Amino acid sequence: MERHFDEQLTVLKHTLIKMSALSEAMIAEAIQVLCERNTSAVARIHEHEEQVNHLQIEIDSICLRLIALYQPTAGDLRFILGAVKTNADLERMADQAVNICNKAERLLKEPQPKLLATISEMAALASLMVKESLHAYVNRAVDQARTVLLRDDQLDDMNRRITNDLLALMQKDAGMIQQALDLLLVARNLERIGDHATNIAENAIFVVKGVDVRHHRK
Repeated sequence: MERHFDEQLTVLKHTLIKMSALSEAMIAEAIQVLCERNTSAVARIHEHEEQVNHLQIEIDSICLRLIALYQPTAGDLRFILGAVKTNADLERMADQAVNICNKAERLLKEPQPKLLATISEMAALASLMVKESLHAYVNRAVDQARTVLLRDDQLDDMNRRITNDLLALMQKDAGMIQQALDLLLVARNLERIGDHATNIAENAIFVVKGVDVRHHRK
């Protein structure tokens, strides 16, 4: 019985990793559409979105089966319950990538937007947070989870800076308002991806420590 439980727990971990990798790929592809004007990435994003949606259902089913059949306790139970929440956060990250892609497609009709370098930096940091948060969760690595929490502060600072820059751009040139608004929303999407990664990192700390650090990071 215990061996079967461990095997199924391993399947759960691998499926979470697969879903996380797809979400990371979608973020990178959405930024390619925006910054490199690479329209070939659009189809891949929508294909990956379907895969993520299927995996979300699969992960929830695995979690329910593990609880129903094995009645886990303590850390294992926290891991499975956290996996359900992590699963939802990964799916929402994928949705944010689709939102970025949609805005990027609209911006393709306009001249190359300004401030793309900062957007690209935000995307790189958000993607790193996704990778690190899932690694922290699967490997129960508290220190790495705490690093993700610190990175979220960096991402928030970057979002504030680009918001101020874009507002200044709109005040200077009324013809840039629509483009700047789209970029503001892209920055907001990236900031939300960071928030979801932070949720996963908080889940990791809860699994290991049994302590809920939401809203009480100190």
